[in-house]
Amino acid sequence: MIKVMWLLKRAPHLSLSEFGDWWLNRHAPDIIADQSPYLKRYVIDLRVEDDGALAGKPAVEPEWDGVAEQWFETEADYNAVYGKASRPTRSDTLANTSAFQRIVVREFEQPLPKSKTS
Repeated sequence: MIKVMWLLKRAPHLSLSEFGDWWLNRHAPDIIADQSPYLKRYVIDLRVEDDGALAGKPAVEPEWDGVAEQWFETEADYNAVYGKASRPTRSDTLANTSAFQRIVVREFEQPLPKSKTS
């Protein structure tokens, strides 16, 4: 399994809410349509706008506004999508982000201890 993590920063003209709306309701359906049948799973993680009530708040604003996780069964499936000379979703991405970065990873899920029940 090949997993691609995309880190995205919204364009200056978008609020975090507008960015989330664009990504979830307009961009994601286009990504899914373009990458089918190769894409096996697609998850979007959006930054929480006001995390002041949560412990461990960073001292500075996070650099990224969200992360996309894309799973491909094989390297051939990944290459079938990202080996294309032209990407139909690229101009939309460029218009709505100020930065993005890709990390291709292999996922290693770690077992957690069983919880104790009372």
